[in-house]
Amino acid sequence: MRAIVAVDAMGGDRAPAALVAGACEAAATLDVGILLVVAEAAMQEHYPEGGLPAGVEVLDCTESIAMDEEPGRAVRTKKDSSIVRCAEAVRDGRAHAMVGAGNTGATMAGALLRIGRSEGVARPAIAVPVPVPGSYPQLLIDGGATVDCAPEWLVQFAHLGRAYAGVRLGLDAPTVGLLSNGEEPGKGDELRKKVFPLLEAVPGFIGNCEGRDLVSNRPDVVITDGFTGNVALKTLEGAMKAIAGMVLTVLSRPEYEAAAAAVLPGLLEAAGELQPDATGGAALLGLNGICIISHGSSGSRAIVNAIRVAAESHEGEIVRHQREAIARAR
Repeated sequence: MRAIVAVDAMGGDRAPAALVAGACEAAATLDVGILLVVAEAAMQEHYPEGGLPAGVEVLDCTESIAMDEEPGRAVRTKKDSSIVRCAEAVRDGRAHAMVGAGNTGATMAGALLRIGRSEGVARPAIAVPVPVPGSYPQLLIDGGATVDCAPEWLVQFAHLGRAYAGVRLGLDAPTVGLLSNGEEPGKGDELRKKVFPLLEAVPGFIGNCEGRDLVSNRPDVVITDGFTGNVALKTLEGAMKAIAGMVLTVLSRPEYEAAAAAVLPGLLEAAGELQPDATGGAALLGLNGICIISHGSSGSRAIVNAIRVAAESHEGEIVRHQREAIARAR
């Protein structure tokens, strides 16, 4: 069955134009149906010339949730917001998955309250694809959904992450590492010391890994609490921007003009692999449905790729695989 993806066209820094454009492009180029959730009266000026393409259905809403609103309160009070209506479409079977680029907390809250967690899942986790040049992405879990974690929750993250890596990355036997401040067993804070022996029962567990192991395929899945995971991601983002800026500054000097002409095209091509637009967004794991969270500054390319990931997750039956992984781990 062709996947139907609900797209929150009201959320994100570049909404609605980029969200509408990405959704329409996905409908035209992918084998996917789109449920475009918008305040239609205000959005028609952003529709492509000639109207919406075949495969795009509009679900009208009257409210949106701003990027700076308190997530839980906004979801509870704005029942006709685009985020809530997307989640309800998945819950009610009108869509197989949802994609949002707006308020991350509100997207998570809407998905949790309307779609709900799978049986046995204690807490949700965000699986963030970390680009690895020349290879498939590495998954960092949790990227910020659950800040304070119990050891048992990290074990569930490992099982959910391995199931997702099997579908998302096509890996038969994904490896799992615990992010810590040293590779040796026993390193880390109390949480890591308590969870390490529990993770030894997880297939593919290779032990502790360090920050220097990020942006690599060792391991395929990096497990940590949401606080540390989010800090690690923002640190990577800042470091990559600083390095890119330094390289461009050096190459802009007159004495390096010839060198810049020779290497800049290759550098720009390589840098394209590290752009968030290419990764397809992060998945909120542990739900009774599929929710893909794209970054707030998503352009149309990022939305197309997020919709692709959502559709592939549906086709790969990721929800069933996650349920089975949790059931086996009990």
